Amino acid sequence: TPNPRKGDLNQKTMKKINLSVIGSALVAVVLFFSFSAAAFAAPPEKQMFYELKIYRLKDPAKNAVFDRYLKDAYIPAMHRAGIPAVGVFKPVEADTAYGKMVYVFVPYKTMEQFDKVLTALEKDPVYKEAGREFLDAPFNDPPFARYESILMKAFAFMPEYRLPSFSTPRSERIYELRTYGSWTEELATKKIHMFNEGGEIEIFEKIGSNAVFYGQVIIGSERPRLLYMTTYENMQSQKEHWAAFSKHPDWLSLREKKEYANTVIKAIPYLLHPTDYSDF
Repeated sequence: TPNPRKGDLNQKTMKKINLSVIGSALVAVVLFFSFSAAAFAAPPEKQMFYELKIYRLKDPAKNAVFDRYLKDAYIPAMHRAGIPAVGVFKPVEADTAYGKMVYVFVPYKTMEQFDKVLTALEKDPVYKEAGREFLDAPFNDPPFARYESILMKAFAFMPEYRLPSFSTPRSERIYELRTYGSWTEELATKKIHMFNEGGEIEIFEKIGSNAVFYGQVIIGSERPRLLYMTTYENMQSQKEHWAAFSKHPDWLSLREKKEYANTVIKAIPYLLHPTDYSDF
């Protein structure tokens, strides 16, 4: 005859086992969704907008006029208008464009802010007076030849710009601006996907390339294209970081993916120094 106590023990044991299995399964489900949420969480909805102004100078001597205007008039006015940081950069000494170009980077929270800032500058008497030398220069002696204005939308996986922090002198710091053009709109979209979901931004983070921004050009010349900027303590650091990037196993794997083939016509780098008065 079966032992009733033994049966009771079997039932109790089986119940414990079932509860243990269920508990383990619940933990596994919770962990799965936790890790999934961390890995595939939707990026922030509000991406910033960036304006990059590229001035071309016929006369390198006009750099002094630019510096006075940007330092004493434009940047203070932008601060008053609600823009906390404005970047000003110039080509490195080894570049043939040295002394002939000025890059001004302005971040906006929204397009509405972009419009409000334009209006604020138009109505700012302090700005107009401080910048008179530049703004009211005679037609036959302008401070620049022409300038290009590029409007970008921040990438979803880095929706806001970042201010780098270095201890090296500003004259040694390298800000590398890169432009990637694509053959078609679809290929440009795939390249942006490569940065975001593909993990290219993450690789830059892993090697410590100190990205300032990643932006899709929405208004500007030579579209479709994207622009982004990484920063380094000095030229040697820039070379070392790119060497690390090119050898990184994640990059070696990413670049072989067929879905990202032929997404870029050519990568064009511009090496820049920040000015002494730049907020970046």
